[in-house]
Amino acid sequence: MNTTLGSGFVALGLAASLLGVLTIIHGLATGSQRSLLRIQWFVLIVGIAAVGQFAVMENALITRDFTVAFVAEHGSYRTPALFNFATLWSALEGSILLWVLILVGYLVLVFLRFRKRVTDPVVTWALLTLFVICLFFFLLLAGPAFPFHEFNPWPGYDGPGPNPLLQNHVLMAFHPPVLYLGYVGFSVPFAFAIALLVTRRHGEGWLTEARRWTLTAWGCLTVGILLGAWWSYEVLGWGGYWGWDPVENASLLPWLTGTAYLHSVMVQEQKGMLRVWNLSLLCSTFALTILGTFITRSGVLDSVHAFTESGIGPMFLAFFTLVVVSVLALIILRGDDIRTEGSIDTPISRTGAFLTNNLLFAGFAFVVLLGTVFPLIVEAINGNRISVGNPYFVSMTMPIGFLLLFLMAIAPALPWGKAGGEVLSKRLWWPGVFGTLVTVAGVLLGARGWTTTLAIGLAGFAIGGAARPLILAVRSRGFAGLFGRSSGGMVVHIGVAIIAVALAVSSAFVRQTEFRFSAVGDSAVFAGHQLVFQGNAVVEKEEKIETQVKVAIDGKIFTPSINIFPFSGQPIGTPSTRSTWKDDVQLSVLKIPENEDDSTVVRITVQPLVWWIWVGGGVMALGTLMSAVPSRRRDRDSEEAFANEVTI
Repeated sequence: MNTTLGSGFVALGLAASLLGVLTIIHGLATGSQRSLLRIQWFVLIVGIAAVGQFAVMENALITRDFTVAFVAEHGSYRTPALFNFATLWSALEGSILLWVLILVGYLVLVFLRFRKRVTDPVVTWALLTLFVICLFFFLLLAGPAFPFHEFNPWPGYDGPGPNPLLQNHVLMAFHPPVLYLGYVGFSVPFAFAIALLVTRRHGEGWLTEARRWTLTAWGCLTVGILLGAWWSYEVLGWGGYWGWDPVENASLLPWLTGTAYLHSVMVQEQKGMLRVWNLSLLCSTFALTILGTFITRSGVLDSVHAFTESGIGPMFLAFFTLVVVSVLALIILRGDDIRTEGSIDTPISRTGAFLTNNLLFAGFAFVVLLGTVFPLIVEAINGNRISVGNPYFVSMTMPIGFLLLFLMAIAPALPWGKAGGEVLSKRLWWPGVFGTLVTVAGVLLGARGWTTTLAIGLAGFAIGGAARPLILAVRSRGFAGLFGRSSGGMVVHIGVAIIAVALAVSSAFVRQTEFRFSAVGDSAVFAGHQLVFQGNAVVEKEEKIETQVKVAIDGKIFTPSINIFPFSGQPIGTPSTRSTWKDDVQLSVLKIPENEDDSTVVRITVQPLVWWIWVGGGVMALGTLMSAVPSRRRDRDSEEAFANEVTI
């Protein structure tokens, strides 16, 4: 039943997407408004198909319907309810179902937002672009990622369940969907960018629309990346939260270009500059999501996140090529028509700072992209498989990060036009004092090394630079001054600075060692923490056999474990972590005794300020929400500008 229903919804979505594309093309070619007004029905049908196929697969997972091959391969009676629900995005086909659900959700939201202006050429072309993207993903579902193959289970059959690593922490129920909300969300600003390139619309009214959708996607991607880092830290047990894994990099790349756009778009609003550049950034961001998905889902690169090799790799690569070629062609053909004549009054201005900011983000993205795809290039040339490690990424990105922190500090103090020395010195005085005090405090508290000290100082400088306009806004408008793009952006900057300090300190002062315990009561001291071995215990659960190692650290019991899942002979470690504002203590099991004379081996990792990474992420999320609250005046002016745009 589920296979039939699921297959039907896939076919329905594919047909509706194709007919939606053809209907819009016919309406544009003939100028028929009647054809364009029919779009609403295809939006509705595609929405029904996306929700239907997702619901059918979840129903199959919940009911353990092993006649669906996907459930037979990844489901299990032993899997707890939450992880059973999340099993859908633990494997290739299910992740594409989630992608399509979110993509179609965005399509529906765009249509509802502009339902009274469907015949506007910008809106029409944006909807056409979104329908084309939907068509591609439904083709995936109908082809190499088809999720509703039949399976004939024998009596008493039970599946293996999802990857054991994906059922070790509750964050796996939230990290992928939130990340996808960001990843897929960049389809909308891309669609508007394509529409504006095609229609050659003159005017700045579209900026607000593109910025809002970009901000939504960027905020979700930010939270998704941080949840992924948190999951890695809590589950993998290697004492880290970011390893420059290819899939981690794939999520970072569109975040970098999206961040660049959110800054440079303000230059366009204020100075009428960078229109082509901003459109290129939006298109590049979407292209990087497709490239990232190719890396994630094709298995072409070794990654702790990647799924097994599948047939979707060539299709993703072909679609990525189509996107890049189409964008380049449109920019070449239309770029001159929408290019503006604005110029920078002086490099020492907010305009100059934002331009430098964009160059740095572009450089950052290029460095990460090169390090990620270089192994592919080498293998394609000579067949050798290599990997690019942390030293490359750290050494190449660290200088760029320092420069970005410096710009975060000075940009809010710079006017859009020429800046006088007296004005700058007055505006930068208190941020400079605060940065100096933070640096001194860091040194007194134990910060050593020029990189760590510089990171702390620049972060303090950036926090001071962001706090100044926030204080002025509150003085001028009360607490209402905390809301809006400018104030929200400053809160985001504070969150970034907090994360920068936490990253610098936690990575520079991490301490790690191993201990071997042979008998209950064995003790050790490390980094000021007292460890006392309390023994081992075996806990049999329905989904796994858990061997817990009990160690008291400073009087608190830590219970890291080694887990054996029935269908996976590979032992999976689960660390135990205690987080405080000062430092994190994480204990992982490396070896459990196989006989009475054997020992238990554990690894203890002590890292300062890791807790502040998650605090900084929360501040960034809060700032994003605050930034999304527009002023009524700006909202009204933007709507009028969008409505009054003309085609040239």
